[in-house]
Order: sequence, then C-alpha cells, then structure tokens
Amino acid sequence: MTPFPAGLSTTWVPVALSHELRSKPLARRVADVPLVLFRGAEGVAVLKDRCPHRNYPLSGGKVENGALRCPYHGWRFDGAGRCVDVPGADKGSDISRLGAERIAAVERFGAIFIRLEGGEQAPPFAPPPLLGDPAYDHFWYTRGVWRGRAIDALENILDPFHTNFIHDGLIRDSRHRQPVKQTLAYRDDGFEVTYEQQSPDRGWMPRLLEGERKRSVGRYLAPITFQGRWESTKGLTLCATAFFVPESHDTYRPFGCWTTRKGFAPNWLKRAAIMAFVRTVAEQDRVSLEKQHATINEFGAPKFKSGPTDLVHAPLAEFYHHGVAAARPPESRSIWL
Repeated sequence: MTPFPAGLSTTWVPVALSHELRSKPLARRVADVPLVLFRGAEGVAVLKDRCPHRNYPLSGGKVENGALRCPYHGWRFDGAGRCVDVPGADKGSDISRLGAERIAAVERFGAIFIRLEGGEQAPPFAPPPLLGDPAYDHFWYTRGVWRGRAIDALENILDPFHTNFIHDGLIRDSRHRQPVKQTLAYRDDGFEVTYEQQSPDRGWMPRLLEGERKRSVGRYLAPITFQGRWESTKGLTLCATAFFVPESHDTYRPFGCWTTRKGFAPNWLKRAAIMAFVRTVAEQDRVSLEKQHATINEFGAPKFKSGPTDLVHAPLAEFYHHGVAAARPPESRSIWL
C-alpha cells in the first residue's frame, strides 16, 4: 500500500468545484477522511462526515436555515461545527459540547479548498502561480474519481515521452520526433523541467491551440500539484494547473484549471477549443493509469526500472514521500520528442 504524500494533511487541496455544491450537502473524501460540504449561513462549510451523536453520515442530511441537520436524530450543526439544535431537548439544555468536527475551508476562483489539519490556526490559503490571476482568463475541469495512485498520475503528466504513444497525433507525432533540450531544476517546494525546442510539436492540439512553441515548463509543487506552461516568442500561450487529490490509497480525484491570455478570443470560445482535445486526452490518461494500477495490484506492488529518459521519477518520489529532496544543481540533456 502506497502511503499518502508527505504534507498532504497540511496542504490546501481542492475537493469540489463551486458549481457542484448547491442546496444539498456534498460528500467528499481526502486521504481516507470522509467529509461533508455545505453552504452555511456564512458561506462554504466543511465538516467530517460523522454526526458526533451516533456517527450517522451527515452528508445524507439537509441544510436548514444555514445549518446542516443530521437525518438520524435531527441534530443540527452550523458552519463552525457547533451544535445549534437537539430536537426533543429542553430549551435550557447545554448543547455547547456536542459539536461536529470542522475542517478549514475556503472558496476561491471557482473551487472549494480544504486543509485537513490546522482548523482555526490553518495558515491562509496561497494559490499556485497564475491560478485566479485576474490578468488572465481561467476555467476549471474535473472528471470524478479515478482508480490508481496519485504519484503515478503526477509522473504521467510530468513525463512527455508517453505522449508519442498514448496521445499519438493529438499532442505529438511518433513518426516525426525532434531534438529538445530538457533541463531539471530543483526548488524548495518541488522541481521544474524546462523543454526548449526549435519547432512546435506536430500534434493537432499544439498546432491548433498554441501556434509556434519555443519553450514549455512542467513544474511539480509538492505534494500533489502540477503546473504546465507553454510559451511562444510572445510569452505565455497556455497554462494548466492540475491537482491530483488522493481520496484513498488507490483512488484520486483530479482537478484542472486552464489559464490563457486575455484579449485574443472570448473565454467561452477558448474553453470550447481546449476542451475539444482535453476530454480525449484525459480519457486516454485515465484508461492508461487504471491499467497500470491494475497491473501493479496483480503483481502485489510496483516494481519499476527507470531508463535514460526517466528524469523526473527519482525527485518526484523524494518529494512525494518525504516532502524534501536533496539539493542538486540543474541537469540538462538532449532528448528526442
């Protein structure tokens, strides 16, 4: 069983998009901790999905007057987890000690983020670079729960070499590889891999959406975040920020936010163009990662052999499992993509 990533419980992670949470409570799970989300009197609230009375799941209840009512005995809890009503009890009864467990939560940029540990002492939410930046257009995309390990999903998105096969024709063309300079640089919070090339990628997606690509950067922000940036001679063309949130040891929920420059097209049109490719690419990745995970389970554990193109495997494992990696100077090499 692969452990959850180091620092997951003290990291702000997305659990739902804003439009997914409406009038009914919403059940979610992070690191095997069941959660319930609801819109309380003061905004989004998140509690552990367990009524403190007789441990019934609160996610089966309903929101009344800004507080969540348990469907078993009717106890009601506000957004801070305080018990505000025990049906059948005398009005003078002391119910102050009967609260549910609150989880720190914020709603930002169209998504709901939580932090499992910290409560009222949790540090302020700090987004990855560009996420929600008003100078750009943004839209979110999520595809429910995927089977597999979050670490394998992160390595997949950081690894460009599978795109010549799994996404052949969409992202790259396996028949026409080109020389690329690949550079790995370590950071305090992860690492980034830069790709410099003389010609744009030959797949339909970069040809139609990017134009001429000169440089791309894949950044890993420990423990569960990836950010990819694609740049032309004029600057940023496209940015994708992806979160792979472990729900259990063999399931995770991916969230992606796409960021583009303002001005050259309306956001709805850019979304439609990007999603025309992303839906297919995401499904190809989902199927591939699920097959990989099934094979790992068949043999009882992962047993990987890394080759000369597997530059990100070791640093990703160090950061994911330990939260830190030994500092190393930047490493550059020539590859063919």
